[in-house]
Amino acid sequence: MFKRCFNCFGGEHRPEISAQKNRDYPWDIYTLKEIVNATNNFHNDNKIGEGGFGSVYWGRTSKGIEIAVKRLKAMSAKAEMEFAIEVEILGRVRHKNLLGLRGFYAGEDERLIVYDYMPNHSLITHLHGTLSADCLLDWPLRMRIAIGSAEGLCYLHEEANPHIIHRDIKASNVLLDSNFQAKVADFGFAKLIPDGVTHLTTRVKGTLGYLAPEYAMWGKVSESCDVYSFGILLLEIISARKPLEKLPNGVKRDIVLWALPYLQKGDFNHIADPRLKGKFNRDQLKNTILIAMKCTDGNPENRPSMLEVVNWLKGNVVEKKEEREQNKRERGLC
Repeated sequence: MFKRCFNCFGGEHRPEISAQKNRDYPWDIYTLKEIVNATNNFHNDNKIGEGGFGSVYWGRTSKGIEIAVKRLKAMSAKAEMEFAIEVEILGRVRHKNLLGLRGFYAGEDERLIVYDYMPNHSLITHLHGTLSADCLLDWPLRMRIAIGSAEGLCYLHEEANPHIIHRDIKASNVLLDSNFQAKVADFGFAKLIPDGVTHLTTRVKGTLGYLAPEYAMWGKVSESCDVYSFGILLLEIISARKPLEKLPNGVKRDIVLWALPYLQKGDFNHIADPRLKGKFNRDQLKNTILIAMKCTDGNPENRPSMLEVVNWLKGNVVEKKEEREQNKRERGLC
């Protein structure tokens, strides 16, 4: 699918195609000039993120639309492959909890991917970064973000055809729109899984602290690897602790090992982010922690599916809301 589209840029004398909806594909094709103008020539003041792949810039098109542009750092074979995979997969998927692809540019030594701009940045900035001190994420918002992220992941596993394993679920890859709705992003490491295939063996990609043990050690990747990563993310959302922390003796401890002693003592409140100051539903907290622990089971066969996770999380929130309404009615408050 992508190859056919990508080859149209392969010739030395490449036609300049203005940003327009392509008949065969759901994205736009941008000219370099349009993206340069939108980002003020990739000005440093427009830079909103950076990673191993390159940089992300904020921009505004001539029509006034805010965009985010990922600019690949170097044109290696690896970078070319990740670019192709991301455009291919984002062109396939449409879901309210997945970051939308607006278009791309591929020419000469530039590979640029254009996305919808997310005004509330990434989840990691709220948990550990520049916005963490403001504590904008209260408990209901954290639950909404957790459910939204789970629904986006569930769509990839259950509804996308073929099914998609993300392979890099983490806080920096969950973006937040103007309403703090979660958008799972960054599909450069994703794998398409044909029908009937339960797992693949591949080179390990992803981020330390989020990797399922069977994947980190043997390269066995399956949908349950994403479930494991989501479990880590869920504990991170609850506690605002990083997936891996370095202890004074230099040993690294993961978030599951940190949480386990409190879980065993039934001290669930200690796992919650102190910045919440106790303002959370304790039953929801307990149930959400237990869901996270099921997701991070060392045996992939014991982990739930993302569909089960979504149902558990939504049932947890809806049930408690109904209980609150019932309690109000009984007390004559509504």
